[in-house]
Amino acid sequence: MLNEKLKKYHIILASASPRRHAFLKAMNIDFEVRLHPVEEIYPNHLKGTEITDVLAKLKSEAFKDKLKPADILITSDTIVWLDNKAIAKPKDEVDAFRMLKALSNKTHHVMTSICFTHQSKQRLVNTTTKVTFKALTDQEIRYYINTYKPLDKAGAYGIQEWIGAIAITNIEGSYNNVVGLPTHLLYETLINITNG
Repeated sequence: MLNEKLKKYHIILASASPRRHAFLKAMNIDFEVRLHPVEEIYPNHLKGTEITDVLAKLKSEAFKDKLKPADILITSDTIVWLDNKAIAKPKDEVDAFRMLKALSNKTHHVMTSICFTHQSKQRLVNTTTKVTFKALTDQEIRYYINTYKPLDKAGAYGIQEWIGAIAITNIEGSYNNVVGLPTHLLYETLINITNG
């Protein structure tokens, strides 16, 4: 299995996300967390997964010269895409309310890119999940924001929380992607890398 194949590698996850950490642990992947803050700036003309691709690669740049031959660095980026625009993390509770109001009674896309970097090469993969919300009342939105404080989440919501249980009427694609990491894609790509 994958953890056997990874024995000769050293996995570095460049993410502070507790959800991403939990996923790798659940997949029996031994990893080290290394953080390097990056200003997430991308050209305005980029759309959808072009944005997450650029940002996932950008997050790997700071580590490139420090990687040893057995290291595999994993960087990733997730955005919520609605009405042809990227929705990032909310600045404050007012911003979170505005975001959730915009997602109410609509279908949006959650896009994630994962970049795998080691000394000799780099591989980039991405996926998209379609998520449909019911019409949310202002009271439901306020309750969720006040109770769950979703300011660290793209689109101002966590699918695994109360809002996911009461608001999501349809989902097409990877659920784990919406939580924070498309684990099937991570697994598949690591298998391919370790197979040479």
